[in-house]
Amino acid sequence: MKARKSQAERRAETQRLLVAAARRLFAEKGYAATGTPEIVAGAGVTRGALYHHYADKVALFATVVAEEHALLAMAINAAGEGEDEPGPVKALIAGGDAFLDAMQDPGRRRILLVDAPAVLGRAAVDAIDAQHGLRTLIEGVTIAMEAKAIRELPVLPLAHLLNALFDRAALAAPEELADYRKAIKALIRGLKI
Repeated sequence: MKARKSQAERRAETQRLLVAAARRLFAEKGYAATGTPEIVAGAGVTRGALYHHYADKVALFATVVAEEHALLAMAINAAGEGEDEPGPVKALIAGGDAFLDAMQDPGRRRILLVDAPAVLGRAAVDAIDAQHGLRTLIEGVTIAMEAKAIRELPVLPLAHLLNALFDRAALAAPEELADYRKAIKALIRGLKI
């Protein structure tokens, strides 16, 4: 006999289905061209289920954006863990490379770098990023400064500038990406003491 799912399990399953369908559609078509009827059809749920879990399409989109940022942070952290004590400068470079690798998904670029600032606003996107990728970057910059591997500078502005640098590089055409990576490595190495 198959055990019945609890209410919490059904709720989590519905949310997972909605987020997965929304992510796929937002990545393929963009936020503006995606309608809620498509999302619920893709998730195999009712419109009522969508509005039970999310106030509106913007709230669902914000959840997708937060998940994408969390996935990016995991990729960046995994890159740092893959090396045997690479040193703080190499860790910053490896984290940047991992970010750029993860951002080669055109749908992710559309969601995070094009639609998110337009739909949610810069402040909301920055708040989401602060919980994930920016937090990781701040930690990396702090570790590098404490290890005296890079110049002592204001941590938060430096992390924000590096973050913007990585975002701009992620928008580069594939044939230009190698040049962006080279420039980023040179800039980070230029911070060395």
